[in-house]
Amino acid sequence: MAGLKKFLIRRLLTFVPTIVGVTLIVFLIAYIIPADPAKAWAGGEKASPEAVERIKERYHLNDPWYAQYIFLVKGIATNTLIDPRTSNPVLDDIRDRFPVTFQLAIIAFVFMLIIGIPLGLISALKRNSIVDTIVRIFALIGVSTPVFWLGYLLIFVFFVKFRITNLAGVPPTPATQITHVPIIDALLTGDFTLFKQHLARFWLPGFVLGFMGTGVVARFVRNSFLEAISGDYIEFLKAKGVPKLRIYRHALKNALVPIVTVLGLQFGGLLGGTPITETVFALPGMGSYAIQSIQNLDFPVIVAITFIYALIYVTANLVVDILYAVIDPRVRY
Repeated sequence: MAGLKKFLIRRLLTFVPTIVGVTLIVFLIAYIIPADPAKAWAGGEKASPEAVERIKERYHLNDPWYAQYIFLVKGIATNTLIDPRTSNPVLDDIRDRFPVTFQLAIIAFVFMLIIGIPLGLISALKRNSIVDTIVRIFALIGVSTPVFWLGYLLIFVFFVKFRITNLAGVPPTPATQITHVPIIDALLTGDFTLFKQHLARFWLPGFVLGFMGTGVVARFVRNSFLEAISGDYIEFLKAKGVPKLRIYRHALKNALVPIVTVLGLQFGGLLGGTPITETVFALPGMGSYAIQSIQNLDFPVIVAITFIYALIYVTANLVVDILYAVIDPRVRY
């Protein structure tokens, strides 16, 4: 337990610097862009000089870069940072849209698990066979397929041609009325009617978002499991006459550490991939909110969303590190 405690402390010490570093880099990139955000927020070329100056004063745009960054971070921490487009606190707008993005990421992650892991295991067990070749081709297609192209293709097939799913996974209530994650609430409360409604709206964009990750997971599981069953201890177990199923169970346990790694990173990556998917399917989530903010030079929202993404990604990596230490005690040292 002492080793695990020290391991967690070491990981937590990198938590805050990572998030601060990511948000600072994003802010500096936005800061050096040769554009006038105050003029864009005030209405563009038609904006009066007085309105532009008021906005600059309100958002400290005339201050040095470090003062502007501190203003943004303090506003995010206290939820006093106002979106210049919606006039709402930025974190309130993100909170309203986060359930859509989270539901999308969860469904995409489930697709990755139920498709990628079995395919990877089957490919490893059928190494160098026609099945293995098919799985590897599928994984290559998954890794190489652009999300937007697959999204529009499946919209055409499932909605335009067969009309068996909703065009956009828009929830039954406006995004501004969502204060929870309905698909998870439906499972917890046993409301399967609500669950089916949201699943019908989110399964197609969820599959599109998770398709690339499915290929990555399948390839990684295959390689990791093949490496595990090629160990000397596997030959020893075979020589002792241990049943194959039991041998594979031992091998899978040793292959779990790299598999957990890729799954944790993929979940964080899913959240980063939602802007394209949400734009294609007209979903009112954080990703589409980020795209709109970039188009309007809405730097407060860009920094705030980056902060949330970084927080989720670093937390996912922290959970992966904890699972490392639980699965393989050697990692703690």
